[in-house]
Amino acid sequence: MNVIYPLAVPKGRRLCCEVCEAPAERVCAACTVTYYCGVVHQKADWDSIHEKICQLLIPLRTCMPFYNSEEERQHGLQQLQQRQKYLIEFCYTVAQKYLFEGKHEDAVPAALHSLRFRVTLYGLSSVELVPAYLLLAEASLGLGRIVQAEEYLFQAQWAVLKSTDCSNATHSLLHRNLGLLYIAKKNYEEARYHLANDIYFASCAFGTEDIRTSGGYFHLANIFYDLKKLDLADTLYTKVSEIWHAYLNNHYQVLSQAHTQQMDLLGKLFENDTGLDEAQEAEAIRILTSILNIRESTSDKAPQKTIFVLKILVMLYYLMMNSSKAQEYGMRALSLAKEQQLDVHEQSTIQELLNLISTEDHPIT
Repeated sequence: MNVIYPLAVPKGRRLCCEVCEAPAERVCAACTVTYYCGVVHQKADWDSIHEKICQLLIPLRTCMPFYNSEEERQHGLQQLQQRQKYLIEFCYTVAQKYLFEGKHEDAVPAALHSLRFRVTLYGLSSVELVPAYLLLAEASLGLGRIVQAEEYLFQAQWAVLKSTDCSNATHSLLHRNLGLLYIAKKNYEEARYHLANDIYFASCAFGTEDIRTSGGYFHLANIFYDLKKLDLADTLYTKVSEIWHAYLNNHYQVLSQAHTQQMDLLGKLFENDTGLDEAQEAEAIRILTSILNIRESTSDKAPQKTIFVLKILVMLYYLMMNSSKAQEYGMRALSLAKEQQLDVHEQSTIQELLNLISTEDHPIT
């Protein structure tokens, strides 16, 4: 972390803390354009996002240079907007990843950055602010700050109501977060209403079998599980598992064929890829491991369902190039298949997965 220096504030100018907007007393020594109320918030911001974007902030928070022509000035403005858009998405993805990993405190500074860049680029009343409000609401829920979460969700709802062209994807995110709010408040009837709307709007935007729709099914399944409506929960957990299996298996089949048939010009195997960003990978891990824990608690009744989720996790970690994790879940799946004396075909399928992972670890040179 860079050293922070006491701040000498020019007369008549008020500088605010990046995290809490209190009067600032210190400045980041590396970029000199980011201010803090003290060491605690500077460290929180650094650990969350500032280390990753420190130097990128300098051209955004300093005066634009003098341009010789209007054409050059317009080009400079376009570059500035492109930087802002990049940082909006980058900070959003980082905050999302923290949330899926359960790091709610770390998510807050990154989400605040995404919100501020959105305000600068789109204005205070734009529907483009909604995704950042929802991140902050989810982080607040994770930290047990329900009142604060409600305030962020109110801002998001108000922006959506004022908008004439709000996308189905944004409606889906809003209802999902409202569902999570009411789950936290133990109001399951209201939570089910919003999650049903989440699934509807996500289906309109992406389709009923898309991984981006699966989150709504997953949270709805959790409600039924908590209410001891296990048959309904089981059906939804199965649907979520099948959606992720279809998505990952498609990528796995393409890459496994490439690994066995071809090499690139440098003689190296093709690079594995999930087709997901870091936040989506973290979401997949969280959802699938949660379902696995539930399946394992009833594995004596339905071992095939446990093995199915284990195989999905094998493919996920294989595509993420985490062979040790893929090997771990593969061995667990094979052990359970043998223990339950499942058919030979099932065991051979798992063994093929393990063989491919082993080849990945020790490629032929």
